[in-house]
Amino acid sequence: MGSFFALRETVVLLRTLDRPQRAARGTRMKVATLSLIVFLLIALAGCETSPRKAATSAPIVGTWIVRDPMAPFPYHMYVFNADGTMQQANPDAGDPHSSDSDGKGVWEVREDRVVGRWVEITADRVTHKYSGRTEISFEIRVSGDSLTGTETVKLYDADEKLTELPAGPAFQGKRVTVP
Repeated sequence: MGSFFALRETVVLLRTLDRPQRAARGTRMKVATLSLIVFLLIALAGCETSPRKAATSAPIVGTWIVRDPMAPFPYHMYVFNADGTMQQANPDAGDPHSSDSDGKGVWEVREDRVVGRWVEITADRVTHKYSGRTEISFEIRVSGDSLTGTETVKLYDADEKLTELPAGPAFQGKRVTVP
């Protein structure tokens, strides 16, 4: 009989010692579950589509050869990305007076046209010093694999003095397509 009471006291003692462990295990499970919920909410928030990403079906998205009669070198490559950004490039040697970077810019669709702006940085070919920047605002209409656009050109010198060029003839472009 004495061994029965000893066994009973041992079981009661073990249950008493096990309570904090069970409580800790329950707390760990709650923390793990809450962590999983927070992780899933953050992951789902990252899946939201921004308005710029919704432009993937915009007809301007793609690569274009553009002829701009206003530019010192009239042939350019334009790339319009689905996220609302764009790049412009032309041969640096096309302008004998200044060296310019590739243009980088943004665009968006407004009704039946694309509007945006790109910027390039310029340097003096002789001194190799910063000489200013060019900002080109544009409005483009796309028809299939062709585009036509107008632009406003603003030139800023190294001291931020602005010169705005008069509007010129429209520029034209053809989409680069897979053969």
